[in-house]
Amino acid sequence: MRWRRFKSVLGARDREFVRDRSALAWNIAFPLLIIIGFAYAFTGNQLEHYKVGIIGPSEESLVAFFDIKYLKLIEIKGPDLAKEIEISINKVQRHQLDMLINTQLKQYWVNDSSPSGVMLEKVLSGSGGVDYQKQSVKNEQVRYVDWLIPGVLGMNMMFSALFGVGYVIVRYRKNGVLKRLQATPLSALEFLSAQIVSRLWLIMAITIIVYIGCQLLIGFAMYGNYLNLLLVYTLGAFAMISMGLIVAARVRSEEMAGGLLNMLSWPMMFLSGVWFSLEGLHPWVQKLALIFPLTHITEAARVIMIDGAGLIDIWPNLMALIAMSIIFLLMGVTLFRWE
Repeated sequence: MRWRRFKSVLGARDREFVRDRSALAWNIAFPLLIIIGFAYAFTGNQLEHYKVGIIGPSEESLVAFFDIKYLKLIEIKGPDLAKEIEISINKVQRHQLDMLINTQLKQYWVNDSSPSGVMLEKVLSGSGGVDYQKQSVKNEQVRYVDWLIPGVLGMNMMFSALFGVGYVIVRYRKNGVLKRLQATPLSALEFLSAQIVSRLWLIMAITIIVYIGCQLLIGFAMYGNYLNLLLVYTLGAFAMISMGLIVAARVRSEEMAGGLLNMLSWPMMFLSGVWFSLEGLHPWVQKLALIFPLTHITEAARVIMIDGAGLIDIWPNLMALIAMSIIFLLMGVTLFRWE
């Protein structure tokens, strides 16, 4: 290895990056935006570490428990209280609530497979809740891995779709490949269609392999229809690929493309309910999450696999994915340039 040549190449690459003002700006601004966004979402009284649903008025005997610093109390109320209680018990089952307490009947619900729930149960018994009776969660308890798998599969699709289309096409443009293709009879529609189809079948093949592998290795809940699940992931992959086309439409710099793709993928990864429930987040953050395709993929796949939901139950998510796919695709095709 010749250090002189190495230093020359290294210096040239550094100068290329510094001179790319847009890429440099994104590499500085993106981490700041992420930190500021998460600081807003996860500070103050909007989000606490443990989410506890409360049915009925607060009881004096549980003052010590309710005064725990890292506790988010969610009042369960509504015109149909019985229905709200049933929904809340399901949230305990699905790790969306760590505990549910009924102060009127002196009862509480926890998921025995939830570390947070088991810990809160011990804290409750030592903070004035000794006489509270534990109630079993209805139906089979949902393990965290059962709750996690649908989102992880969707997240894997997200990275494959965005970077597999957006980043690659930008590299083609930078290396002059697109300019050469422009001189051929190949049209932009034909080129983009081939990119979409190629990435779509590859993503679905990988997702199916990962799904089967995880099922064989660890096993997880699947109570719904496999065709419905396949439909959700197919529409989700198509929406993600279409989103990637927007980034690839005109960007020339790989660094700029990487910054934009990271700006899209990282907020989706953390704010689409993949790793944790959106319960307890700032209301505006919950509304913001609805603009991400990954949110609808995760929600639809999760209720299919855990609840056995049908097409009617996930219809709003399917409509959102179809609408996003059409909008992103039209924007990508309209904005696309060969050079």
